[in-house]
Formats: sequence, structure tokens, C-alpha cells
Amino acid sequence: MEPGRKRHLLEELVKGLSAERGIAAPTAANEDGLWDAFRALVNTRPAWAADARWIEMQDELLTGMIAEAGISGVDSTEAVSDDGRVRLWRGDITTLDVDAIVNAANSRMLGCWVPGHHCIDNAIHTFAGVQLRAECARIMEEQGCDEPTGAAKITAAYNLPSRHVIHTVGPIADGRPNDAHRMQLASCYRSCLDLAAKYGLRSIGFCCISTGIFGFPQKEAARIAVDAVRGWLESHGGGMTVVFDVFSETDYAIYRRLLLGQQSVAR
Repeated sequence: MEPGRKRHLLEELVKGLSAERGIAAPTAANEDGLWDAFRALVNTRPAWAADARWIEMQDELLTGMIAEAGISGVDSTEAVSDDGRVRLWRGDITTLDVDAIVNAANSRMLGCWVPGHHCIDNAIHTFAGVQLRAECARIMEEQGCDEPTGAAKITAAYNLPSRHVIHTVGPIADGRPNDAHRMQLASCYRSCLDLAAKYGLRSIGFCCISTGIFGFPQKEAARIAVDAVRGWLESHGGGMTVVFDVFSETDYAIYRRLLLGQQSVAR
């Protein structure tokens, strides 16, 4: 992105977001401050229709920022199965170039409304653009009820490198998962894979579902994820590549031990 272009786009976008609410645009001394203001405003923006020119500027900003961060394809990930269909990668899922990435959504399925929150739901909605919340709102209006735990929905990915986002609601374990939570978590992975296969997708990137604020212990969640994915791949034959995308060193170590069988991971 050309020098000064990012700042100009952010200034115009923040002005537009503020104007539609009838508030004064916040001032910021630098691009980081403008980005924080932009993100806070889009995180708390209802699924309103947006002006075409505003959308054009938003798309330029987000695609430019993602490109600058660096886009990674399947070949950039580590093969952790003999046939290469199961892979591991540590990085930002909003920069992963696969057919679909998985979003750990909440039951309203409209993204995270906490300004600047560091959850994956917030990141995916922020970098996809406001079009994603609008599409999710249409889906939820047609559905007429909250999204069930363990199910999945598919949308476009808009400004993300992936072609689609598959949204799934994991169980809220609060650090004490029971058998129902375990079955629901396994269902999340199977439902996402079923939906990807239904749409003819060939690659999917999973985040660590339910291990954030939903409080599913990381080691046990990883074991359930690996078992569910391996079982699905065994029963459905070839054609799907699965990337386990982790963000922390801890999750990377857990998944690598599980997938490569270096040692068992206790609950």
C-alpha cells in the first residue's frame, strides 16, 4: 500500500462510520490509533447496508493489510500425516489461503461485539469486512433462532484470502467439560467437514474451537479435534486437506505431539 494511503483510507472510513451514527469522528495521532477507532466502530456496527464507495475503500484497506501481513497457502503448512492430508500451521488464520477457514462463532453468529477483542470471531469479522456480518444476519433472520452448538453454516469470506468461512458454535465448558460438551465439540469438526464436502471444497483450516473464552481445556480439545478429523477422513476417503491452525506455542506443541505421535498428551 502506498505511503499515506492507509491513513487516508482509515480517516475516510472512520468519518463514514461516525457519520452514520451521528457522532463526531474520533481523532487519532497516527495510523495505529485510526485503526483502533476503525476496528471499534465496525465491531459494534449493526448489519446496516453500507455505501458502495465506503465498501470499496474498506475492501482496499483490508486486502492491502492482509497482503502486507503475508498470505500463506497450504504448501506453507507442515504435513503431519503420511498422505499429507492433515497439516499443522501456526499463524494468523485471517491470512490463510484455503477453500474455507473455520470461525469459532457464538450462538448469535454475528461476530464479536467487543471493540478490539482478541478472539478469532472478532478478527475474522474485522478482516472479512462488514459484508460478513450482513450475510450472517440474513442467515440468522431466515433461521429464526440461535445457531445450535455443534452445527455449522457457510458464508463467503469477502476480503479474506480463503474463499469461504464456515462458522460453528462450540460448547461453553468453563474449564469443566462433560460428556455432552465432548460430543458437541466433536460434532463441530464433523459438521464443518460435512459442509465443506457438500460445497465441493478441497481444503479447510480449523482454529482451536472452544478453547478461548468458552473454556474447553486445550489438551483435551486438541485430542477431540484430531480424533474427529481423522475419523472423518478415514470414512470419507481422499479429497480433503485439513490444516490445524494454532496461534500459541502451547497449542502448537500439543497438536504436534498428538499428530506426530511423539508422546501422549494427558487430560
